Amino acid sequence: MIAIGTPGPIELTLIGLAVLILFGAKRLPELARGLGKGIREFKTALTETQEQIKSGMESGSDSAEKKDAS
Repeated sequence: MIAIGTPGPIELTLIGLAVLILFGAKRLPELARGLGKGIREFKTALTETQEQIKSGMESGSDSAEKKDAS
């Protein structure tokens, strides 16, 4: 039976070697830098979206309470 899950150390080594062969040692820092920036931007957008949802839910519950009080 084939187990599907996170790659082990051998698989990660093979992936690393394949990337090294495909892109070369000079481009690896550029690729890593770009990947890091992309992940950082994604996290920032995710945080902003979560904050907007929370504030929308809070303002929605506040307006509902105001309608009940009227």
